[in-house]
Amino acid sequence: MENDVDLDVDKREEVFHNAVREYIIFMLLFILLYVSSYITICYFKRKADSDDTYAGGEEDAVVYRIALWLCTFTLSVSVGAVLLLPISIISNEVLHHYPKSYYVKWLNSSLIHGLWNMQFAMSNVSLFFFMPFAYFFTESEGFVGCKKGVKARVYESIIVLFLLILVVVGCVWVVSALFDDDIHKKQRLFDLLSDVWNFYLPYLYAIISFIGVIVLLLCTPVGFARMFTVMGKLVVKPKFLRDIDEEFATLKMQEESIRRKIECKCLHCIICVRNEMKHQHSTIANGHTTQDSLNKQLEEIEKDKAELEKRKKISPLRRNLGYPLVILALLALTVLCVLSVAHHFFELLVGIKALPVGAKETVLGISSLSALGSVGAVLEIVLILYVMFASIEGFYSLPFFRRLTPVSHDTSMVQIIGNCVVLLILSSALPVLSRIMGITNFDLIGNFGSMDWLGNFYLILTCNAVFATTTTMCLTNKFTGTVRSEVFNRLWTWVSQKEKKTKPQSYTSVKED
Repeated sequence: MENDVDLDVDKREEVFHNAVREYIIFMLLFILLYVSSYITICYFKRKADSDDTYAGGEEDAVVYRIALWLCTFTLSVSVGAVLLLPISIISNEVLHHYPKSYYVKWLNSSLIHGLWNMQFAMSNVSLFFFMPFAYFFTESEGFVGCKKGVKARVYESIIVLFLLILVVVGCVWVVSALFDDDIHKKQRLFDLLSDVWNFYLPYLYAIISFIGVIVLLLCTPVGFARMFTVMGKLVVKPKFLRDIDEEFATLKMQEESIRRKIECKCLHCIICVRNEMKHQHSTIANGHTTQDSLNKQLEEIEKDKAELEKRKKISPLRRNLGYPLVILALLALTVLCVLSVAHHFFELLVGIKALPVGAKETVLGISSLSALGSVGAVLEIVLILYVMFASIEGFYSLPFFRRLTPVSHDTSMVQIIGNCVVLLILSSALPVLSRIMGITNFDLIGNFGSMDWLGNFYLILTCNAVFATTTTMCLTNKFTGTVRSEVFNRLWTWVSQKEKKTKPQSYTSVKED
């Protein structure tokens, strides 16, 4: 009996210590994400948002500070959703290669399950409570007749948020009653409060995740094409037949010549400058216009000189091979995404692959997720992160959402709230999109995999087909657009020249008749 009691105590202690360890890991990870998110938001936040420059004084400063904290929390949750699959894939590979290692005993299935469940709960709280409250809080002024202050704005925001929740939950109840034949669910209106967290919020989150997947399907192919343009601006393009030292010496001589002309104050120099400008087919009215034109030339030369100095600091190997390697890497990642989606599409069509309905009990470390082992797992992580970056770039390049693009030190609080909501929706849909596209074989855990629409075969098949088709079209348009436009211009020029040649002949023939 004493041995049984000791065993029960040991098991309870083990469960308690495991739970404490998991909460400590969650807290450390959240602190890291929160600090990085706070630094990011402060970089984009408008500088005028300080205690001394608010129109309402200290009251507005407190309101915007609370909104900033809520936005920081939401952005940290978004980053956590992006890292959810990479952390899970790395954990599975580590446990697969070192199953009995003492140093990775803390890394177990319970920790990953808790991370997924915590991420789902925090995503719901941020999307349905924190972000609406932050927006209402920044726009509120207090009810009419009440004493103005932060407390009045809090009351107004809470009441408006409560009314919004009632409207949204009522709409979700109607939709679920229309599309679900379960009579018990239709009778849940009287037990609404107890079912809000267990049924209505997950159901609404499933709808929003489906919308997020659709947005990712539209934005990611556009982002793939845009990534080549963005990297072309960031990476120095090679120019093999270019002598940088000679160009730098030429610009230096031109700069010295223009500086001497600017420093010359006498009338004779001004006349000489005018003569030189006339020789260059430029018309200048007076000495002020000459001085302005010389200053503009000097600014252009200084810009070109600064660019050449940057090029000189870069090593020749990086200057000549960096851009081709980056473009080839982007092209290889995009082609791998398309091939993996096409392979997953045919596996679903034949029946080899099952639908991406999440497993309730996922045990880590049994086998590797990829046939290539650790290399395949690393490749999956790179593809997931690449898809996320491409989708963000594609979203902000769309015409309607371009105005939402954050600007460093010049983004209003309302724009920050909108960007946090967008990033949360996209990042929460990323694990679902990666699973239904076949980019990874890691099962969706918890409520992420319990969405009803994941079991629709035709819907999943259509998503794969749309993603592969639109990505191929965007890449084809990106790499063949210049050639097609040049061919069209040549054909148009040839046709116009032929028409000009035929018109005089027809005119002379009519005149002879």
